[in-house]
Amino acid sequence: MGIYDFEFKTFEEMTTGDYERVGFMSGLEVHQQLMTDLKLFCRCPAGIYSKEYDAEILRHMRPTLSELGEYDGTALMEFKTKKDIIYRIQHDTVCTYEMDDTPPFQINEQALDIALEISMLTKAKIVDEMHIARKQYLDGSIPTGFQRTAIVSVGGAVPYKDREIRLIQMSIEEDSCREAGDVGHKRTYLTDRLGMPLIETVTYPDMKTPVEVAEVNDILRRLARCTGKVRIGVGAGREDVNVSVTGGTRIEIKGVPSIKRIPLLTYNEAMRQWNLLRLREELHNRGITKDTFESRIDDVTKLLNKTNYQPINKAIEEGQTVKCVTLKGFKGLLSWQTQTDTYFSKEISDRVRVIACLTTLPNIIHSDSYENTLSTSEGLKIRRTVGAKDDDTLVIVWGNQADAELGANEIIIRAKEATIGIPSETRQALRDGTNGFERILPGPDRMYPDTDLPPKRITKERRDKIRMQIPKPYWENETWYYQIGVPKDLIRDLSGSRFANLFETCVREWKLEPKTVATALIQFPKRLKKKKLDISLIGVDEFNKIFEALKDKKIVKDSILDLLERVIRNGGFTEDLMLKPSQKNELKSVYSQVKKEIKDIKLMNEEQKEKIMIGMMMNHLRSRVNGITITEFVREQQKGANS
Repeated sequence: MGIYDFEFKTFEEMTTGDYERVGFMSGLEVHQQLMTDLKLFCRCPAGIYSKEYDAEILRHMRPTLSELGEYDGTALMEFKTKKDIIYRIQHDTVCTYEMDDTPPFQINEQALDIALEISMLTKAKIVDEMHIARKQYLDGSIPTGFQRTAIVSVGGAVPYKDREIRLIQMSIEEDSCREAGDVGHKRTYLTDRLGMPLIETVTYPDMKTPVEVAEVNDILRRLARCTGKVRIGVGAGREDVNVSVTGGTRIEIKGVPSIKRIPLLTYNEAMRQWNLLRLREELHNRGITKDTFESRIDDVTKLLNKTNYQPINKAIEEGQTVKCVTLKGFKGLLSWQTQTDTYFSKEISDRVRVIACLTTLPNIIHSDSYENTLSTSEGLKIRRTVGAKDDDTLVIVWGNQADAELGANEIIIRAKEATIGIPSETRQALRDGTNGFERILPGPDRMYPDTDLPPKRITKERRDKIRMQIPKPYWENETWYYQIGVPKDLIRDLSGSRFANLFETCVREWKLEPKTVATALIQFPKRLKKKKLDISLIGVDEFNKIFEALKDKKIVKDSILDLLERVIRNGGFTEDLMLKPSQKNELKSVYSQVKKEIKDIKLMNEEQKEKIMIGMMMNHLRSRVNGITITEFVREQQKGANS
């Protein structure tokens, strides 16, 4: 059997042995926004999101030569698209720096400290001197055409099962714009996120199955979150996933928004590469290699001017052009499966969509499947006119003259690449778990030194100061939590939360009950959020004051939830919000009152009397006495009355 005879099973059926057989390898590039007040290289506020804008700016991007006098392949590809890039700017969140009209400020020191702290948690080697570089982006996601980035550490590792996952490096960089639309030759961006500080953690390709990739990503995310100094929520953390199989190449799935989607995405990419390698073998068996590959382009607009196929009929009425690409010997191969319910024709359609900007789908049709498109007679007429043989495949593309011509050429380029193997690409994650072409994978020529900012020393004093303040890695906290009896359903959330250090202080120094503290820190905010209350008003400082009051017996534990709600409604913590604990004489007084009240209640079951009295006393005392204290008091009184 040949190496590529293995056929992928369904996602659910694939085993660890199957992934080993195909040589599955995957690494991560995890991006995490940092919790800073300001952006990375200017003094605009960070974290203010809005779709409102005050003005629009139009730009066109063009590539620049690297220091070695070479162009980056991605930049050249983006230049071919001839995009109008529209930036929607708001004066509260963007300044002239981000529009490349003024030089950058010095790097945000708060952001750099957070990046160094997270690096230390991985036991990485901090660089002695940090150099800012420019990373070229011509997709328009950054108005300057480049992103400022700097490596802050190299090496390091995180534990995973019975081994370690090695890290290559961690960088600090500025975030890009949010895409608001991409149709035809016009791409629109919102600039509110632009320039926000983030870190990028890059791993080696040490993950051997799709599930491992997701689990390691979760480790890196939780490690950053345990500092309490990173942003959370939609878009705050994003990951690029690198995947390859034996004989394939590194493919980057860009901007995966959810860890849950990683397993299916990486499975489909592995399947895609494997099936493309099997396609290459089929082409070679047919005698089609990069040297023998043949194709031609013909204008078939006149042949189809009376077609009933609506997309082409409409295009011709609007004065557009229809091109036919003949792929010699490719019969049946555009229906070759690549991913789940996805075929080689989509590889071609994606290139046409992205590079020729023919974004209205369908943008191609082909003779391997003319179903519901051209009639049989139209197909035969085109085949005779262009001189195609029975074993050739015809691909039809339409658009204005320039786009149709570019689209036809991209069809040929992508078909010829199939004779070679897997083209190096950046691909986008799709909602169904498959992925689509986004751009050519960038190379080293996109990076060059920044001339606006000098190198920055990372002094030993700075490193030592940060090292003294770093939290424990969350996995160390989890071990301790299990030992001291923290409820299992709270351990995961607590171990990686910003409250982990406070929890340790409460338990180790103040001798508070672990379950009480953990429940208050993790469960109570969730309950209050369900009441539509703004739980951002209860942070570490507010909880610290509440637990300190509990330690000093100024409040009882059963009052914490009620007190938190009052703190939120008050807009902050004040001493007068605390309800003073009841004294024993008040317990007696309330008990006497409850005894009188219960006489007027008709009890169906006398055995429920004690339980009802406990509930009535708790209502009277309004969270100023712990429930267990009231229960013990009522039982003691009842016992005395019956003796």
